[in-house]
Amino acid sequence: MATETLTLGKALNAGLRKALENDPKVVIMGEDVGKLGGVFRITDGLQKDFGDQRVIDTPLAESGIIGTAVGLAIRGFRPVCEIQFDGFVYPAYDQIVSQVAKMHYRSQGKVRIPMVIRIPYGGGIGAVEHHSESPEAYFAHTAGLKVVTCANPQDAYSMIQQAIASDDPIVFLEPKRRYWEKGPVELDAPLADAYPLHAARVARPGTDATVLAYGPMVRTALDAATAAAEDGRELEVVDLRTLSPLDLTAAYESVKRTGRCVVVHEAPGNLGLGSEIAARITEECFYSLESPVLRVTGFDTPYPAARVEEEYLPDLDRVLDAVDRTFGW
Repeated sequence: MATETLTLGKALNAGLRKALENDPKVVIMGEDVGKLGGVFRITDGLQKDFGDQRVIDTPLAESGIIGTAVGLAIRGFRPVCEIQFDGFVYPAYDQIVSQVAKMHYRSQGKVRIPMVIRIPYGGGIGAVEHHSESPEAYFAHTAGLKVVTCANPQDAYSMIQQAIASDDPIVFLEPKRRYWEKGPVELDAPLADAYPLHAARVARPGTDATVLAYGPMVRTALDAATAAAEDGRELEVVDLRTLSPLDLTAAYESVKRTGRCVVVHEAPGNLGLGSEIAARITEECFYSLESPVLRVTGFDTPYPAARVEEEYLPDLDRVLDAVDRTFGW
């Protein structure tokens, strides 16, 4: 089985290419996705190979992109929409919440909306305002949408194909600060053998405390686990992967063994995903917990200017500090 070392961005490109090859009903649409190949070059070369009827450069109108995709999906296509940056998704929010999320329910199950909305999200790239948001809670809170996020090249390659093959609308969050990180990818592996799309998994086994993370924070959590191991403390890192529906099976099993849990995400803490996860962990694992479930998150402020974003983003030290606090109870 062929394994190549690819960046996360190149793995997404390979997954999109595979989806276009396998299904003539797949179309990619978004701002600058065609000739330019996207601002992060995720769709690089696809318009050249598949034509401008399948890889479509759209006007700068996010609401129009999503609205058009809804019509295409109803007519049997599988549109893959790119929102150029996370902060640009809000003009399309009405379409996503009012149409994409509700069409199947509104039609009593008669109409499916098999579409994917790709959103590069999170900070860490020194960008200007509107380019470093973490909007996952808005979509995970919306019934009728599924929300997933990849954290490594292998998952990027398989998860984007699984999302496109799904008959449900999926918000596919891509951790933009990790686009250039490399890892092994099995390009020839059958999609049927890939890890399930809506399932979490253990990224690093451990025995002393559980760290739950997703998207860009998985690497941060793994780095924290490596640092903790130097002091003789073994952290188990669980990559959640799917935010709606949430799969916490691996998390429950882990916390019942370790007795301690820290949840990490970039988004602000107030009403973030960490709140829901902490509540569910407490309900399910109450008698196993040795301390409260703690959260390490972004602050409850607008995303700051690039020059101070490292003060905002959760880092290794903040994760390790939270782990230390769980041992203080």
